[in-house]
Amino acid sequence: MEKIKVKGVLPPMITPFTKDGDVDYDAHVKNIEKWNNTNLAGYLVLGSNSEAAYLNEEEKLKLIELTVKYAKNDRIIFAGTGMESTRGTIELTNKAAKLGAHAALVLTPCYYGSSMNDEAIITFFKEVADNSSIPVFIYNVTKFTHYNISVNAVKELSKYPNIAGMKDSNGDISQLVKFKSVVLDDFNLMVGTAGAWYPALTIGIKAGIMALANCAPDECAQVQKCYDDGDHEKAVETYLRMFPVNNAVTATYGVPGLKYVCNLFGYCAGYPRKPLLPMKEEQRDSIIKILSDAKLMNCQKV
Repeated sequence: MEKIKVKGVLPPMITPFTKDGDVDYDAHVKNIEKWNNTNLAGYLVLGSNSEAAYLNEEEKLKLIELTVKYAKNDRIIFAGTGMESTRGTIELTNKAAKLGAHAALVLTPCYYGSSMNDEAIITFFKEVADNSSIPVFIYNVTKFTHYNISVNAVKELSKYPNIAGMKDSNGDISQLVKFKSVVLDDFNLMVGTAGAWYPALTIGIKAGIMALANCAPDECAQVQKCYDDGDHEKAVETYLRMFPVNNAVTATYGVPGLKYVCNLFGYCAGYPRKPLLPMKEEQRDSIIKILSDAKLMNCQKV
């Protein structure tokens, strides 16, 4: 069976919460409708920047259902379905598939980190793939899991049926090159941060799932379009202009910062879910300065 092919930029969709902490499903739909008018290739529902770790299963399934229902027909829908157990991951993956998700992004198990050697990780992903009705993608994000999948594990898993790719969010280009050198040509190796987007394109990466695409989707897509068109100067200019913004909404301020910027740009981001706290006034002022320097200030302070 030919593996799914992914090209373009996808956001790990923010999950809007009310001030009381409830999921605002109407706001989620409004965000999809706004993103539908941008140059995104698809959506990841239930990613790290979706605050998926704070969602229960009922909320997760409802968000998948709405994303599938309201996304443009040409958009690929990923669902983050990784759980700590193999059984739980398979169950959630197939529930997402029944709701119409096209592929599953599966986080590397990490709670019992000292036991997660290559054998355990390879066995986990093979069993999930064998029992999933949609393609499975590996999700490697060491800053949250404190686990970094090995090159040898990726090499073996890239050959396995129904394992279609990997999102590597570490932003380590040297590691990305190592992954790229061992995977098959039809394996969708994707970058997971806009901070590594342009360098990733130069080594043949075709897709990225990045937090910045929530609030600056067309700028993220423009980097790839300019690169593909041979206008490397414009690609680099856009990439460098967006780099500080990406750093602000990921490493510096995280999800609360990302949601604040999304609200500035007319998305319905709502509040972060506790224990995450909203931005402080001085943090907001700092982000406004970063956005102004990046020439993105077509927004009003909120």
